Amino acid sequence: MAQVQYYGTGRRKSSVARVRLVPGEGRIIVNGRDIRDYVPYESLVEVVKQPLVLTETFGSYDVLVNVSGGGFTGQAGAIRHGIARALLQVDPEYRQTLKRAGLLTRDSRVKERKKYGLKGARRAPQFSKR
Repeated sequence: MAQVQYYGTGRRKSSVARVRLVPGEGRIIVNGRDIRDYVPYESLVEVVKQPLVLTETFGSYDVLVNVSGGGFTGQAGAIRHGIARALLQVDPEYRQTLKRAGLLTRDSRVKERKKYGLKGARRAPQFSKR
């Protein structure tokens, strides 16, 4: 018998997370490793769990994630976005809760490009009066 799976793709900065929700006991597996082994900060683990806690589904689904690109914070944000999108497939009633918490909106903030004539995106060279 085919097992029920729910899919969601999350993005944040330059990270992309492909998320699968499978009925289970609440394990979060990221790139074949447990979330606590993968993410170095407990605060980021809480960020990842946020959509599950809000919808009171933590512990009823195993979360299987493939994530690539970016750093830890971007990847955690991408996973959170993907979980939120997958939860919509579980039950469309979750939309209002997730939307109110801002978990369905793709965070569009990315690193600003360096401009010519400047040392960084906005940092100007040191000014010398004489």
